[in-house]
Parts: sequence; structure tokens; C-alpha cells
Amino acid sequence: MSDADTTQNHPFKIANFRAYWLARLTMTLAQYAMLLIIGWQTYNIARDDGLGLAAASGQLALIGLLQFAPLFVLTPFAGLAADKFDRRNIARLTVTLQMLCAVGLAWATWSGVISLAILFTVAVLLGIARAFSGPALSALAPNLVPKSILPNAIALSSISWQVGMIVGPALGGYLYVLDPAAPYAAAAGLFIVAFLAIAFIGNVPQPALKKGVHPVSQIVDGLHYVIQNKMVLGSITLDLFAVFLAGATALFPVYARDILQVGATGLSHLAMAPASGAAVTALWFSINPLKNNVGPKMLWAVGIFGCATVIFGLSTSMPLSLAMLFIVGAADMFSVYIRQSLIQLHTPDDKRGRVSAVSQLTISASNEFGDFFSGSLAFLLGPVAAVVTGGAGAIATVLLWAKLFPVLRTTKTFDPPPELLEDSTEQKIRS
Repeated sequence: MSDADTTQNHPFKIANFRAYWLARLTMTLAQYAMLLIIGWQTYNIARDDGLGLAAASGQLALIGLLQFAPLFVLTPFAGLAADKFDRRNIARLTVTLQMLCAVGLAWATWSGVISLAILFTVAVLLGIARAFSGPALSALAPNLVPKSILPNAIALSSISWQVGMIVGPALGGYLYVLDPAAPYAAAAGLFIVAFLAIAFIGNVPQPALKKGVHPVSQIVDGLHYVIQNKMVLGSITLDLFAVFLAGATALFPVYARDILQVGATGLSHLAMAPASGAAVTALWFSINPLKNNVGPKMLWAVGIFGCATVIFGLSTSMPLSLAMLFIVGAADMFSVYIRQSLIQLHTPDDKRGRVSAVSQLTISASNEFGDFFSGSLAFLLGPVAAVVTGGAGAIATVLLWAKLFPVLRTTKTFDPPPELLEDSTEQKIRS
């Protein structure tokens, strides 16, 4: 019997979930410490090479594109792998690859040979690692706890992610001031801790896929489920387009160096602000789970996300910018909490890896490819116009999605439909 089969009423009482939570925390710390410095080094190398503000912003766009390209190509296969193979083994392999990337960047920075070519190559490798780790870890989480406390577990998992997003950039920024190679060395150590934490996760239930079905058919089956389930499709695509349009994080180096003029330390503060708002919101939900009017509240949260992004884009005051980014993070976490709970509870376990892969693909499209979009728009219009236009686009997306997916306006609770509960019961009986 697994830990998830117990009647314990808090996720942290379950040993497997504690190990999972630690792995998520340390992995996120390492990732965001690395990503901040990768962006900072990319922008500064470009500027020091004589490129103007717009052209250097274009290099940040390329970093986003190089991370997204392998995710776009590999994510459907990664979702199938998460449903077919032991999700813990996939997580271990991807953590190892990210650790090797951190070691390589530490050496290149310490030896003074760091270049745009090296940074671009690592961006591709990180995209490959995240393509496989995302579906595996997302699909693993619901198997660690009973469904009755899954929303609490999602909130706690989000806390580990958001704490990593807060402390990771701060860790990267402050260590970079001490020694440019230090953030990457620290990230390598954190990835090792994540690997060990995953090793402590015991056996967890994972339903077997149907035998004799072609892998392509299995991938298509997962995509078909997402398309025909309007709740899942609407939730996933709302995040895709809103964050894709309003993603300002790629331009933080531009704001830190040339608009707000706050340097590397200020860059860390800019990166910490949205994550701080998100962490506070996730902590609140871990203690007070949301229960009513979840669909309408998700739409309002995304609208507030867009409004705060517009104000940040126009701001030339560091305190106002930090306040708006705090609201951006809080609103984003509000919608993420609802979206992830709906997707996990409205998806059969045997399809969860493939559906999580589709969800990750849209998240990556909104984040990494969104970075490419924001950088490209900054190249064409300037950074301020790019951020403001993106925030306005997020607001327009909310209004349009409320019309296209009425189920988002009418969903009151996280409860899955009765037919899904019946399917889950039949799967347990067969297993």
C-alpha cells in the first residue's frame, strides 16, 4: 500500500509527498538561479559587444525561443513517456542533465570563456530536460496523496515552486555579485539534493497503458481528451494566451539596466517580486482552500494580472514596479491554483501524463516562447510598448475566453463530473 492510500488529512504527513516537495523546491531554486544569470549574461554580453538596447533585447528573445523549441517538439512524446515509464526515473534523468548544464556554465564562467554560443547551447539542453521533467513530475503528484487533499497538495507544491522562484533569483543575483560562477555552482549542488530527494520517493501507483495500441495513437488519445473536455481546454488555453501576451519577465534585464537603472541587485528584486506575491497566495490557499465560484474567480485573476502588467510597463519608479509585480505574481498564482486543480481532478489517471504534457506545452509556450515574443516585440516597438501591449492583450483574452468557454463562467467547485469518478473506480477495480 502506498502513502497515498492512507487516511492522513495533510499532504506533509505523507513521506512520499515530503520527498517530492523537497525535490520540487531545490530543483526550482536551481533553475531560477540559473535562468536569471543566463538572461543577465546574455544581455550584458550583447550590450558589451556594441549592440543597442533593441538588438540586445532580441538576444533575450532568442534565449526564450531556444528553450521553447525542444519543448515544442518533445513534449507530446514526454507525456507518453510519463504515462508509460516510471515517472521517478524520468525525473532523475532530467535532474542529472540540468546538473551537468549547471556545472558546464560554472566552469565556462569561472574560466572566462562564457559566450553567447555556450549560453544558447545550454538553453536548448535545459529545454530538453524540462520537456520530460514537467509531465513526469506533474503526473506523479496526484498519485502521492488522496484526492480529498489534492487541492491542498497542489497549493503546497506551488509554494515550493514559488519559494524557489523567490529565493532562486535572489540567490543567483547575490552570488553573482560575489563571483559570477557561484550561482551555477550553487545550482549544481541543489540539483544533487533534488536527485536524492526523488530517490527517497517510494513506489507509487501508476495505471498501465492499454497494450497493443500504437504510441502515436496514445499521444493522439491524450490530445483528443484535452480538445473534447471544454473545461480542461479552456483552462489551459486561457493561461497560454494571457501569459504569452503579458510575459514581462524576459525584459527584466532591460528594465534593471536601462529603464529603472538598478543593476544586478535590482534585477534580483524584480525577479523576486512576482514570486513573492505568488508564494503568499499559495500559502493562503494551502491553509484556506478555495471552494466556491472557482471558474469566475480564475477569469478575474487573469484580468488583474493583465492590468498590473500594464502599470508595470509604464512605471519608472522601482517601488511602484515592485508593487505591480507583486500583484502580477499573486494574480497569476490565483489562476494557476484553480487551473491546476481543475485539470488534475478532471483528468483520468491513465491520461494524466499526456494531459500534463499538453498543459506544460502551453505553459512553456506562454513562458519561453512568450519570452521570444516579448523580446521580439521590444525589438520592434521598444520594451515599454511591448509590456503595455502584452498586458492589454491579456485583458482582451479574458473577455474573449469568457465568451468562447462559458463553462469557465459557470464552474462553481473543483468537483469532477460523475462519469470521471465512475471511470476512476473501474480502473481501481481492474488494477
